[in-house]
Amino acid sequence: MVCIPCIVIPILLWVYKKFLEPYIYPLLSPFISRVWPRKAVPESNDKGKLDFKGADMNGLPTKGPTEISDKKKH
Repeated sequence: MVCIPCIVIPILLWVYKKFLEPYIYPLLSPFISRVWPRKAVPESNDKGKLDFKGADMNGLPTKGPTEISDKKKH
């Protein structure tokens, strides 16, 4: 047997997203933007290039050499 919240909560969320949010969100968005400011943008050096020395593709620090070689070792 399925619990009542497992049925009621998805239905209430669907009703909110489909019918209520288009009217409520424009009223709440100015207050939400004050509470949760946008994330800071990383500063760039000259010509708009970002400095990612010592970081891998995800921006995490690397432990080994940062060179990528296309040559196969035989």
